[in-house]
Amino acid sequence: MANQINNKAASLFSIPVIVAALGYFVDIYDLLLFLIVRVPSLKSLGLSEEMISNNGMEIISHQMWGLLIGGIVWGMMGDKKGRLSVLFGSILLYSLANIANGFVNTIEQYSICRFIAGIGLAGELGAGITLVSELVPKERRGIATSLVAGIGLSGAVLAYFISQHFDWRVCYYIGGGLGLTLLLLRVSVFESGMFKTIQHAEVSKGNFLMFFTNGKRFKKYLLSILIGLPTWYVIGILVGFSKEFGTHFGIEEAINPAKAVMLAYVAISIGDIAIGFVSQALRSRKKALFIFYTITVVAIILYFNQSNGSAGQIYALCALLGFGTGFWAIFVTMAAEHFGTNLRATAATTVPNMVRGALPLMVMMFKSMQPQLSYVTAAAITGAVVMLISIVAAFLTEETFGKDLDFLEH
Repeated sequence: MANQINNKAASLFSIPVIVAALGYFVDIYDLLLFLIVRVPSLKSLGLSEEMISNNGMEIISHQMWGLLIGGIVWGMMGDKKGRLSVLFGSILLYSLANIANGFVNTIEQYSICRFIAGIGLAGELGAGITLVSELVPKERRGIATSLVAGIGLSGAVLAYFISQHFDWRVCYYIGGGLGLTLLLLRVSVFESGMFKTIQHAEVSKGNFLMFFTNGKRFKKYLLSILIGLPTWYVIGILVGFSKEFGTHFGIEEAINPAKAVMLAYVAISIGDIAIGFVSQALRSRKKALFIFYTITVVAIILYFNQSNGSAGQIYALCALLGFGTGFWAIFVTMAAEHFGTNLRATAATTVPNMVRGALPLMVMMFKSMQPQLSYVTAAAITGAVVMLISIVAAFLTEETFGKDLDFLEH
């Protein structure tokens, strides 16, 4: 019994799991840094309050387009060249982009740096989750990937506290420095045995078009994306622009969006670890997902019904929203579990970045309704549409708990 417990602990806290978690920690620091320093950084470039909101949405959209493109590039490379090639290449790119971000003086330069950083940031999570999924025994796969995400997501907390003590430019330099330091740790990580087995096999590897050449495969891929949409609706709109929502809710106290993001990500980290254990206890990815969907829906309803509220109330609701959307690890793990070894990294890397890349579309929907509807109503309708799509997709998707991953796509 003692040996079994030790073996379980060893697999959950092995070097690949720890390094993947640290990699995602740095990834999230850099990914969320713009939302955290948006107001002070754009203000220092001479933008008005209205421009800070409008240009801020444009810059975060450019970062997400970078993630969308990078997801495809790194995903294909992960299946063609190996999981480790992505972990090294992606972190080098986004680290250098973040250092460059500290030198920007115009909105155009800012957008370019966030776009390039987005391309780099796209590779980290998918390659890490794929590697861990293939190295950890299937019975503990969900908990291991949840630990990676839970620990990694706390990078947003570090970004917040760094932003409270350093100028926004220095925050970007620190992010780049953390990434370059992480490269040294990557040397200790070994490649997936499953990938090595097929490395020289006569089978198509990392072919992105394969998702669209088979009806059943395309359905699995599309559903894998749709079930994750609420995560970036919540973070990219409700939490990221909590300052603007506070004003429209009539809250007189100033809302600090950096603090809102930090609190949301503390809760997301807790939620991501919790859902791994819930999924394990229920022996089902889908049941765990629906529990967290329910929490998210309740949190969204409460968020839009807080007239005459307070700053403390909006911060608490941002935390509740974060906990509810703490299903990031499970939904990425499901994406990895759906597909064979020759297409797994492509799926696990592109799926979360397709979700991130959907944020600009959500923002477009949100902004397109504002001339006819209020800021709050437009956001609420956008949220209702997003949640409905995701719930239907979750009903239609296949259960993947305990699935054997040693298979190929033909």
